[in-house]
Amino acid sequence: METQSKSQKINFHVVAGVSILAIGLIMILDNLGLELPSWLFSWSTILLGIGLWMGYRKDFKVAGWVVLVIIGAVYTLGDFPFVDLSGAKGALVLIGLGVYMLVKPKSNPTCGEFNAKKPIQF
Repeated sequence: METQSKSQKINFHVVAGVSILAIGLIMILDNLGLELPSWLFSWSTILLGIGLWMGYRKDFKVAGWVVLVIIGAVYTLGDFPFVDLSGAKGALVLIGLGVYMLVKPKSNPTCGEFNAKKPIQF
């Protein structure tokens, strides 16, 4: 069990390090005058990234990340010049959340990690 927690820590540090490195490189390229798209630094892209990161950390089993990804994706798509979502963003968010609620798997009513079916180990 100890090796699993160590590998999770290493995995988290690698993902966090690569993310911070990528953000820093993008900011340097922006300061050097390279024309980067405006949607790259928008709040919706950050929300999308946080949602994907939260889903990855929980193996995409917890539902909270889906809300962030749907909202971030709809508003990020609206920032692209070739996609016109004027007036439909709110409706698309509600449709996406409704579809997710219809197709999501049923959850087992447990209290955290406690489950009566697990055997006691001595």
